[in-house]
Amino acid sequence: MKVVFILGPTGVGKSRLAVKLAHENNGQIISSDSVQIYKGFDIGSAKVTKEEMEGVPHHLIDICQPQDYFSVSDFVDATRAKIKEISKAGDLPIVVGGTGLYINSLLGGYNFGGTAKDDNLRAELELLVDRGGVEPLVKMLEDLSPELAKKVDTQNKVRLIRAIEIAKNGTTQMAEGSEYDYKIFALTRQREALYETINARASKMIDEGLIEEVKGLLETGVSRDAQPMRAIGYKEVISYLEGEIDKAQMQQLIAQHSRNYAKRQMTYLRGLAKNYPVDFVDMDSYNQGEKYILEEVKKWLC
Repeated sequence: MKVVFILGPTGVGKSRLAVKLAHENNGQIISSDSVQIYKGFDIGSAKVTKEEMEGVPHHLIDICQPQDYFSVSDFVDATRAKIKEISKAGDLPIVVGGTGLYINSLLGGYNFGGTAKDDNLRAELELLVDRGGVEPLVKMLEDLSPELAKKVDTQNKVRLIRAIEIAKNGTTQMAEGSEYDYKIFALTRQREALYETINARASKMIDEGLIEEVKGLLETGVSRDAQPMRAIGYKEVISYLEGEIDKAQMQQLIAQHSRNYAKRQMTYLRGLAKNYPVDFVDMDSYNQGEKYILEEVKKWLC
């Protein structure tokens, strides 16, 4: 089964390119965004709108309630099923997003062994982070599962804790190669240009009603501790609503945390390229980058 992956940091233009690619190649899009799966989390996740979809089918968006826990293994299972379904229909599956661990897990063929949440272990690991940062957890994961430690963003506390949970309570076998014939494109931009886009996006989200979105979610009973409420954009608005920071600080923090996240995404993608053939495409000239990817996919499909 042929699959195209469009990866890259937040704000680089993945969604727009994926829609164009889908139009030209009878494609359907599978989101690999860990927040867009949740209903009601629209503005802060920059969720693609109906208009932006331009009639292209999009999958794994709005499939969870805010209180649901959606693990990496859930993503892998759901994405595999969608790839099979789309391929069977004669269309091209296009996986789009920036959640690197999701993609790594899909291509690596991890078997998560149905590992359930272990609240006691999570509490212990959170305390370790509070006392000494993530480094003790990184060492623990390396001791438990060197293979998994190479695949996890060790600066992402949530992913790191989940990986330790899996390593202690489940299995992490890696398949011999991938079951897919795939092309991976990682979109890049010069840092200054990307950061300008991210700063503008933070301002636009607030103008479009991010504060009201968070208020509405809280009023309907969504806990501030729900998994998607910890995402960038949502956690800063909660701090603002609870009087911990003012509005200017809130916007500044959203932009700053988004820039930091984009930097981590690029680091993760460079790590992904050590194990898989990743084609990094400069999108500073968007039309040229778009043209290159469209031509490469067309040649590959012939």
